[in-house]
Amino acid sequence: MTASKFQFGDTPRAYILLIFTTLCWGCNAVFSRLAVGELSPLLLVTLRWTGVLILLLLIARKQFRKDWPVLKTKIWLILAMGTIGFTGFNALFYVAAHSTTAVNLGILQGSIPVFVLLGTFAVFKTPVTGAQILGVLVTLVGVIIVASGGSLERLASLAFNHGDLLMMIACLFYALYTIALRRKPQASALGFFTIMALAAFVTSLPLVTIEWLSGDLQMPTPKGWVVMAAIVILPSFLAQIAFINGVGLIGPGRAGIFVNLVPVFASILAVLFLNEPFEMFHAVSLAFVLGGIWLAERRKKA
Repeated sequence: MTASKFQFGDTPRAYILLIFTTLCWGCNAVFSRLAVGELSPLLLVTLRWTGVLILLLLIARKQFRKDWPVLKTKIWLILAMGTIGFTGFNALFYVAAHSTTAVNLGILQGSIPVFVLLGTFAVFKTPVTGAQILGVLVTLVGVIIVASGGSLERLASLAFNHGDLLMMIACLFYALYTIALRRKPQASALGFFTIMALAAFVTSLPLVTIEWLSGDLQMPTPKGWVVMAAIVILPSFLAQIAFINGVGLIGPGRAGIFVNLVPVFASILAVLFLNEPFEMFHAVSLAFVLGGIWLAERRKKA
């Protein structure tokens, strides 16, 4: 079988896997809003990674044991990555959902690739082209538009929505995690994800303890259990497995471009299932965010 035929066979399969992945991640914005009032956000983080960890230990025990000698050499790095990228991002994400919309949550996630670009330049001195700088600026305009609610008065007074600001910090956290992936141990993706889930579970315990001590802990309602199960199965478990396989088929560079679909799916799903308004400033912001990412990615595609 020639290389071209192999690629032709694998590419459609990879596209399906990666579109499914980003659809699940778009669903997470909707799930986060559905969880409001059904269970407390920090308990949701702990239950999320508890469920994922159980599923991974059921299917990846052998791979985890095989990878453990390599994984343990960088256990502190993995713990830090799990804290920042999984626990920190999820905690801020679900808290932000209490004071902003799923549409905003989805659009703001479009800033992550730009933060990654800036971070890799700052840390690894990765060359940055003029098109990439322009892409960063265009994307940031889109982020500012959605964070200000399209209001010039709010922008002038810097009166941004509290939830949107928390979501921006969450995006910075996930960008730091993504940058740190360059230093991850040379283990299988499944084994690495298993210990990441373990790290996320362990580091979520202090947060849920604080939530309990402050009297803000809310046990899941029947609807809360359903939402939590959906979060565990779709964006946390199946999406990660699909992403791992999609990257394996076409490589991380091409696969990473599909993350740009998350704001699109999140916006559509929020309008369809939550009846959230999709206003003109949302459309303008989405155009700026996706346009900026496209500009920043032009060099990579070339």
